[in-house]
Amino acid sequence: MTTALTRHDSALSRAVAVDRDEFAAVYWGREPLLSRAADLGGPGGFTDLLSSGAVDELLSRRGLRTPFLRVAQQGKVLPAGRYTGGGGAGAEVADQVYDEQVMRLFANGATLVLQGLHRLWPPLVHFTGRLGAELNRPLQVNAYLTPPSSQGFATHYDTHDVFVLQVEGTKRWLIHPPVLPDPLEKQPWGGRADEVAATAEGSPALDVELRPGDALYLPRGWLHSARTTEGRSLHLTVGIRGLTRYALVEELLGLAMADSRLRATLPYGFDPCDPEAVGAEVTATVDALRSWLTTADPAEVGARLRDRIVPATRPAPLSPLAQLDFADRLAASDEIVLRPGLSWSLTRTEEEMTLRLPGRTLTLPGYCETAVRLVLDGEPHEVGRLPLDGSDSVVLVRRLLVEGVVVPAG
Repeated sequence: MTTALTRHDSALSRAVAVDRDEFAAVYWGREPLLSRAADLGGPGGFTDLLSSGAVDELLSRRGLRTPFLRVAQQGKVLPAGRYTGGGGAGAEVADQVYDEQVMRLFANGATLVLQGLHRLWPPLVHFTGRLGAELNRPLQVNAYLTPPSSQGFATHYDTHDVFVLQVEGTKRWLIHPPVLPDPLEKQPWGGRADEVAATAEGSPALDVELRPGDALYLPRGWLHSARTTEGRSLHLTVGIRGLTRYALVEELLGLAMADSRLRATLPYGFDPCDPEAVGAEVTATVDALRSWLTTADPAEVGARLRDRIVPATRPAPLSPLAQLDFADRLAASDEIVLRPGLSWSLTRTEEEMTLRLPGRTLTLPGYCETAVRLVLDGEPHEVGRLPLDGSDSVVLVRRLLVEGVVVPAG
């Protein structure tokens, strides 16, 4: 999907100062990468994505609620009741952010963590949509606002890769090698806190101060901590939900339920404390599993992986009222395009097609197949030029608009 992109067009180029092929071969999932502002192509750093003014607006004028804000102090997350409360008349919510409480906590050394900004703040919605499409992974974006001479969290590791984008101020980062390479989501750092603390006492693999416009890539598992100096710091963390070989194993085991040998009941009186009995059953089970694995269909495994990823990825926002108005007045001369970021699959029987979308399926007449496949190619299309007779193209596109599959082009 990214092969046709130039470096200037690529969202990835805003986060790494090497080309995509080098990033994929050398750094992706392997090594940290520091990219200085002078080597990146962003317009004036990252302030177009977020700024202090934007943070003020989110905290005071957007009706922000938990869990879209966390507050941490001295390495601990504070109870939400310290900075939230009722929304006032006409707002029947009990967890709306109180800006004055947040201000006082920040003034007293607390770090503010704005979460889920890929769903809240338009510039980040657009950026993460593009970057997620290039990486072909679900993304999440948090912002960290840290007071002067403060550290929000102790040394830890994440179970997903991250891009750190320094927006304002400076922050010193200490990076240490993993105590557990490639940790899964089920293997958080808290289970290895002693190892993490001991490793953090040693010499770091990277000791760097991030300045405005700098970026840092960290693969999952790499230990890190960060501290501000004399001024406050604002940075973005773009989290990349990973796909692992263990995920393939999980999906293969799910499909293995179809094999009766693997569903078989263990022998009568089986004793799990008897090493010989356990060994015999493990051998038989491994033999059966090995035999079944030779029959596994990669397409089925891929479909299960897709079902795992799709719920974690939201397509680009649309404007519901404008979308319905456009559908009502749709004409053959109008242009439409596939909704950016929408995941789909299409299957065909003799009489009809099934378009599978996140959370739902659409059934469409089989004779529309060529037109539907054109619409799904991601390019703009004039409604009247779709290969259908008469007004059928308008009828088809109107339905796809109402279902949120396509949007007006341009």
